[in-house]
Amino acid sequence: MRLIGKEEVENIAIGAALLGTGGGGDPYIGKMMALQAIEEFGPIKLLDITELEDDDVIVPSAMMGAPTVMVEKIPSGEEALVSFQELEKVLQKKIKATMPIEAGGVNSLLPLALAASIGLPVVDGDGMGRAFPELQMVTFYLNDVSTTPMVLADEKGNSMVLNTVNGVWAEKIARSATMVMGGSVMNAIYPMTGKQVKDSSVYRTLTLEEKIGRIIKEAKANKQNPIHAVLDLLGGYQLFTGKITDIDRRTDGGFVRGTATIEGLGEDKGQHCYLEFQNENLLARTDSQVLCMTPDLITMLDTETALPITTEGLRYGARGTVIGIPSDEKWRTQRGIEVAGPRYFGYEHDFTPVEELQKGEGINDEIPFGN
Repeated sequence: MRLIGKEEVENIAIGAALLGTGGGGDPYIGKMMALQAIEEFGPIKLLDITELEDDDVIVPSAMMGAPTVMVEKIPSGEEALVSFQELEKVLQKKIKATMPIEAGGVNSLLPLALAASIGLPVVDGDGMGRAFPELQMVTFYLNDVSTTPMVLADEKGNSMVLNTVNGVWAEKIARSATMVMGGSVMNAIYPMTGKQVKDSSVYRTLTLEEKIGRIIKEAKANKQNPIHAVLDLLGGYQLFTGKITDIDRRTDGGFVRGTATIEGLGEDKGQHCYLEFQNENLLARTDSQVLCMTPDLITMLDTETALPITTEGLRYGARGTVIGIPSDEKWRTQRGIEVAGPRYFGYEHDFTPVEELQKGEGINDEIPFGN
């Protein structure tokens, strides 16, 4: 166990946005909530997964909805607290700790704010190693952990308990409720034992996010290329560099969907890259070749600062570098690809790892793009 303070939160926010592949909500909002909670209640206890007892009750906390909505409808913190309190009543057990459901944006940081405010530790892990748009797209689900009972809570004081037959139905029903409740809600979800957390999680993602934020700052301070430092740390690939010339972005069905068009600069001059997203970046391609695809991570970094650009932060004229990162091995299993691979999102491609695509062994334009 160790303590998380303000400096660690600042670094985690950067790393969370990078691993969030454009989604997971605006990390700035979560960062400010976590910093305020630390200011008021003191540092946060961070537990390694190996420190959990097998019968501990662990409950992830997260925001659900379209990230663009959260920019204007900022949570107060009460929503997360209500969802936890209501779930404790349902479980009739005390929750030992919380954890992020995903390594992404605001959803890596909101559990920190909640933990500080109620004196709970946070578990150093998550259920994705990145961010995904739907509730069943977690490693817990891959390991047959029940999504429910779960509680949704909004800023008006409404809350509801869901019990569903599986994670897909939890996603459908909760997404509909989220739209009625204003487009974004807080939830307490996937209640687990310590043993289930050990068996099902991606380990030490908060520590990795903190390290990402720190090496970006250190590289810039030492006048080194921070993007190269990130790629070295994560075993990633530089896919494309250019400036955004068009954004097609819309809030639809509780998600932010769209495509960003990037005109190549430098070595990529004369080409175009297209980032296709549903809350998170799902496919990066040129006119003739796929560069990276879900479940591998696709993130756009500001070319000058190496700071991640979220899907709601994409702007005309912004200069960025698109990078691809291999996903956790849990997502490269047959079930992982069925749950969050390209065909699930409507792309007519079988999953090809980013390292194979970057060796020139991947797919070309003989297969149609789009979904």
